[in-house]
This record gives sequence, C-alpha cells and structure tokens, in this order.
Amino acid sequence: MSTLKPETREKLLGISTATLATCLFKRGLRNQFIQGVQRLSKSTKNMVGEAYTLRYIPAREDLNTMEVFKDRSHPQRKGINECPEGAVFVIDSRKDARAASAGGILVGRLMARGVAGVVTDGGFRDSAEIAELGIPAYHQRPSAPTNLTLHHAIDVNVPIACGDAPVFPGDVMVGDGDGVIVLPAHLADELAAEAFEMTIFEDFATEEVRGGRSIMGLYPNTDPQTTVDFQAWRKRTGR
Repeated sequence: MSTLKPETREKLLGISTATLATCLFKRGLRNQFIQGVQRLSKSTKNMVGEAYTLRYIPAREDLNTMEVFKDRSHPQRKGINECPEGAVFVIDSRKDARAASAGGILVGRLMARGVAGVVTDGGFRDSAEIAELGIPAYHQRPSAPTNLTLHHAIDVNVPIACGDAPVFPGDVMVGDGDGVIVLPAHLADELAAEAFEMTIFEDFATEEVRGGRSIMGLYPNTDPQTTVDFQAWRKRTGR
C-alpha cells in the first residue's frame, strides 16, 4: 500500500529534478540523480511514484534460455504483474543497454495496470512504440536483443543501483525532462514542501531576470531587498 501522501505527490508533480537536487544537496545527499537516462515518452508531465524494483545480474548461458518464461515466478514477469498502481518500476540493468530491460508489450502491461512510470539504466526494445504510450519511460538508449542475452533477472523489490543512484523500495521517484531523481522515503514530505516554496521563488527570480534584473543579490537571495520584492510579488500574484 502506498504511503506517499496525496499532497506530497501533488507538489512533486510541479517541481523540477534540479530544484530537488539542490534540496538533497543541502542535506548532504549528492548521488540521488540517476545518471545516463533520458525520457523516451513524449509526456511533459512529471513522473512521481514510489519505487518498485527489479534487479538484473550478468546472464549465465545455461540459466537464461526462453524456457525461463514458463516459470510464472520469474522475477521480470513477477515484477511486471505485481508492481503496484501509482508506483514507478525501477530496473537495475547494470548500466548496460546492449540487451533490453523490457519491451513495448511489458511496458504496455505496466501502463494498463496504472503504474506511474518505468526507469532503467539499460535500454528498452520497441523504443518508438513505448514513446507513443502514455506512461513516462526513461532509459539509456534503444536495444533490440532480449534481456536474456546479457541480463539475468534475479530479484524484485530489493535495494538496487540504477544509474549509480541507490534506490530502496518505497523511495519516491521524480522524473522530468532532465531525468530522474530518487528521494529517500523518509524525506519525501519535507523535500516536497521545501522544493515547492523554492519553486515559487525561482519563478519570481526568472520573471525578474527576464525583465532585466541582475542576478546579484537575487539568485541566490542574499539581498534583503530581494525578500521584500518577493513578498510583494507573492501578494500580487496570489502565490
């Protein structure tokens, strides 16, 4: 069952990964951004959901044949069919895109079950097809060969590494046009609250800069007058 508060989810839908990265940095967390993945889907909405994970290890030829898919408890199949509605399916493919982590049919199954998104530090098959689906999808690059070629699905919903970032089950995944960031579950509420307020200030600063104002004392806010101007802007805009 999801523990992500609806109000936290709603805030995170409008916050950039860049702003969240700054908030994490203030807490000493520097390695939460998943390296090397890009948004494949055409959705412009943020991806937000709790992590449900799949872990691959290097394939061993005598164990990775087409016969494994007869086993309904096969971790890849199990993960696709058990990833909860509203969660993000996060795949540790060892940063190796030479064999696909999944393809269009499996990602389509996730979408049909109401999963919020899918992320791999490897690649997807059928990337053009996945791009047309309504589910946010992030990967390293397209890959045609089946995952059995190089990957052995070993476990689901365990701590993993994805693009060098640690991902624990239940961590909150946020994806935008820049990529995907991992929020430790116990910090999600306070990070969302802080980043929400920071986003409002950044919108103010953006408007000021586009109007010709210098960044000095504005961004970051080191001038008392900036605070005065910001409060007046908030009152005027209702934010």
